Amino acid sequence: MPSPALVLGSSRRRLPLVESWILLLVVGLLVVALGATWLVLTRRSDVVAPAEERERPAQSPARTTDLAGRLTKASQALGGALRGAIGRGEVDAEFWESMEDALVAADVGMAAATDVVARVKERRPAGTEEAREDLRAELIAELAGSSRSMSLGESKPAVVLVVGVNGSGKTTTIAKLARRFQDEGRVPLLGAADTFRAAADAQLRTWGERLGVDVVGGQEGSDPASVAFDAYTAALSRGRDVVLVDTAGRLQAKHNLMAELAKVKRVVEREAGEIAEVLLVLDATGGQNGIAQAEEFSATVGVTGIVLTKLDGTARGGIVVAVERNLGVPVKFVGLGESVEDLVPFDHREFVEALLADA
Repeated sequence: MPSPALVLGSSRRRLPLVESWILLLVVGLLVVALGATWLVLTRRSDVVAPAEERERPAQSPARTTDLAGRLTKASQALGGALRGAIGRGEVDAEFWESMEDALVAADVGMAAATDVVARVKERRPAGTEEAREDLRAELIAELAGSSRSMSLGESKPAVVLVVGVNGSGKTTTIAKLARRFQDEGRVPLLGAADTFRAAADAQLRTWGERLGVDVVGGQEGSDPASVAFDAYTAALSRGRDVVLVDTAGRLQAKHNLMAELAKVKRVVEREAGEIAEVLLVLDATGGQNGIAQAEEFSATVGVTGIVLTKLDGTARGGIVVAVERNLGVPVKFVGLGESVEDLVPFDHREFVEALLADA
């Protein structure tokens, strides 16, 4: 049996080793805690900061809602091409061909461009500058005569069905429309009937929270017509003025999905008596592809108005002329940014002035 002195000496030799392990454990726990704190703060900045940044543009005094100040890309596309033709100074065959090419390049469409240039020719302008003014007059005439106001009727709640393909800016447009209704003193309700896209309901609810607007939705994959029905009945029972129904962003070539969209309209129409507006949201940067979309949606649900988005980007603007000429459906609003204030009622005269500003 070892002596007490030996045992005590052995314990003293082991004690520093134990203390070292304890110290290492404490340091390890501190490192883990600091790492976890850093991760939380990083994730918070990733999630919160973009949302805060998205809110800032709405408060920025630099933002304007005038078309002339925001259609820079659209006017550059047409104006730049026309400048080359006008700068030649001669009204000859080459000049007329250049004018027609410029209109086609601006997404006006071949048929519309040919007709507009033919009418300008008939005016017999004395020079290229006069031809430019005649072109302005003919484009204004091309877009004149359409009623661009929202027709909500007398019954409450008015139903506005919003349709369009994925990526066109449909859900954001609904939020912008809701804000416009609030500014007019109306109380809107949002129906999240896009049950095919997982994020659609959450996105609309986020907008609803920001605007202080009720949102009625359903489970992912549930029947969109049923959700639209629930949204209408909720708006009716709560005394809301208008219900804006979001729908799945389907491709117009998917006939079975288009049939389901028609079902949404039928179900709500049966309950409400009528649909006040069916608004088609078109991405202006899509050019002539928007015509095919507009034709199919119009045939399926009877589009009453167009909301043309992303005109502040790379869009060439002339799609407005092509859509209205082909369908006889008026462009009622244009989107000029991401803020809820960036939805502008379409003014055809102001639009043409902006389109030709650089010519």
